[in-house]
Amino acid sequence: MQQPPQAYRPATALLDLGPDFWDPVAPADFPETRLRFRNDRAAAQIGLDQLSAPEWIAHMGRFQPLQGSLPQPLALRYHGHQFRSYNPDIGDGRGFTFAQLHDTDGRLMDLGTKGSGQTPYSRFGDGRLTLKGGVREILATEMLEALNVPTSRTLSLIETGEALERGDEPSPTRAAVLVRLSHGHIRIGTFQRLAYFREEENMRRLVGYVLRNLYGEDSDDPVRLLQLVVQRAATLAARYMAAGFVHGVLNSDNINVTGESFDYGPWRFAPTWDPAFTAAYFDHQGLYAFGRQPEAIGWDVSQLAASLRLLVDSEPLVEALDGFGPAFQAALTEAILWRLGVRPRDAAADRELARATERTLRTTGVALDRFFHDVFGGVLPDGEGWAELRTALTSYEPRKPRDHPYWSGEPCAMLIEEVEAIWAPIAEADDWTVLNAKVAAIRQMGEALA
Repeated sequence: MQQPPQAYRPATALLDLGPDFWDPVAPADFPETRLRFRNDRAAAQIGLDQLSAPEWIAHMGRFQPLQGSLPQPLALRYHGHQFRSYNPDIGDGRGFTFAQLHDTDGRLMDLGTKGSGQTPYSRFGDGRLTLKGGVREILATEMLEALNVPTSRTLSLIETGEALERGDEPSPTRAAVLVRLSHGHIRIGTFQRLAYFREEENMRRLVGYVLRNLYGEDSDDPVRLLQLVVQRAATLAARYMAAGFVHGVLNSDNINVTGESFDYGPWRFAPTWDPAFTAAYFDHQGLYAFGRQPEAIGWDVSQLAASLRLLVDSEPLVEALDGFGPAFQAALTEAILWRLGVRPRDAAADRELARATERTLRTTGVALDRFFHDVFGGVLPDGEGWAELRTALTSYEPRKPRDHPYWSGEPCAMLIEEVEAIWAPIAEADDWTVLNAKVAAIRQMGEALA
């Protein structure tokens, strides 16, 4: 049965926080606005899929206010730990929130930008985004959505006709502005800033805003907020691992308190289950390596707890933080079973199956994408390296049949070599067919896994 179209339901909840939380800004006046990617699947969930092409450009490239939503763009204020070093001189430096609205599930959603121009927090940056960076964000968000990782979605990518100088890619390079659809843009760093300035009343206001608007709870309890964030953050860490994803920069200003992944820079997917695999060339100590991501996210959540000490004693906060490890282990078991394509059975057996899967991945060195493609539904090849996992899988049932066309082809992967191969025809001949085909293939995988 076809679902009725989602009605457009604008919101302005962010304004209730007050001007201590944001700065009104103006978007850059771009020389061009050439639409390169429009995510109508996501737009349909917020009632914007019926916008005409000129209307889309006006809202997503020129940032004309959406009727009934925010009257002007707002650059959000926050601090954060960057590679464990506290930085009070950050905030929205090349983006802003320009609209709020509700999705089909009734959730409050933000439309935020990347590359929309300078703000009071740009420091020495130009406030711009490279077109390649925008393409990479499309690929990251599409893959993570298909692999059941809570993520922002890339709603729009518009090329802006500017030439940018960058030290980490051939320059001059093309510029773009990206619009992200996200379940809020409140970060752990947003709370850290208030703790830094000892703004107790604003901290209470922010706790209430997040609980009511992003968690649907009629509460102002800081401990309850931390409990919820612990669960969501642990789930995010677990699903990163099951997806083989490495975010690259898990600073506390990049951790959304809704547990939704966002802001993709030097991300990569790990070829194998290699705990030491890193994404960022500048992560010399491997702080955010594949296997250290749960530790990194847990550490960031502990900074939220430290910030909430402005409002409440340590003991209940420490108790809430202690739940991160068990929550992560439970979520990792669930996420691995989901990727194996089998139905959960009982807690002890499920944990053992997840552990056997990890051990098999480490000892065989098998390619992650190939492994999860071939074993979906509990099917395993013969051979000594698979004996433990085969035994653990014996009593499990498939959660769905392998009757989708996806299973008759090759696994859909997203290693760095393919990312570069997708970008090359865009850079050389303005050919977007490879990207569009890849997005279609990713979505087919998502349908097969869902």
